[in-house]
Amino acid sequence: MVTGTVKRVAMGTGTWSIEAEDGTTYEIYQGAPPELLEDGLKVEVNGSVRDDVMTLAAIGPVLEVQSFEKR
Repeated sequence: MVTGTVKRVAMGTGTWSIEAEDGTTYEIYQGAPPELLEDGLKVEVNGSVRDDVMTLAAIGPVLEVQSFEKR
């Protein structure tokens, strides 16, 4: 589980991230629920880190979201 804040990153065509409470920045993997993609939203996310994909932004580990709750 990752707890943190959703952020829009203006890099290239743009991407979404979660700045976790522990200081880690996760890049949100494609296909995340649209309700999650709100800049500044505080969330708890259940998901898995994908070691088998690379992204253009390369801002941190890639997090594939399975579910989330607003905080």
